[in-house]
Amino acid sequence: MLAGTCVGAVVAATVVLASGTGVAAGGPTADAHGWRPATARFAAPAAGVVPRAVTYDADLVPVGSSIRVDRRNGADGSTDVRLRVTGLRPGHAYGVHVHQKPCGNDPAAAGGHFQHEPSADPAAANPGNEVWLDLTTGRGGSGSARAHHAWGFAPGAASSVVIHDMPGTKGSRVACFTVPFGGRSGGTPAGS
Repeated sequence: MLAGTCVGAVVAATVVLASGTGVAAGGPTADAHGWRPATARFAAPAAGVVPRAVTYDADLVPVGSSIRVDRRNGADGSTDVRLRVTGLRPGHAYGVHVHQKPCGNDPAAAGGHFQHEPSADPAAANPGNEVWLDLTTGRGGSGSARAHHAWGFAPGAASSVVIHDMPGTKGSRVACFTVPFGGRSGGTPAGS
């Protein structure tokens, strides 16, 4: 289900997607400050249906918990990504990264981390070369994070945000949110 909602000067439109319904490749319209928001509630995987926000571990990311990702391309070629989650397990540290492909019912469907400078070297998996939004939720299960990079996304190189069960690069994938990051020159998909 797709619904538009006016949210004030900072965010002109919020897309709420509770099922597998998508938005146009460019995503929702940018607000006056250039932010493009995407919001959804997590759903369990189902045969033949891939929710836009899918939980693989309902204990850590309960069905009905929510995620919001705002992204903005700066005139200088930079990228900002903001993350907000609600309803997750309180007091838990999560790893959160931008991944190459859209979510699927299989946690591996999102592919590897998006890397600005692709590399097979494990040392390239770091917050300077990737978009990391690691966070620890508060008592109510809410948390937020922000990343800023001097580079942008290559077209088609970044398509989702994956939540891992621990910060860093070693955690299992517990949830995924398909986000149309769009792109511009700079950065290409890489493994991880």
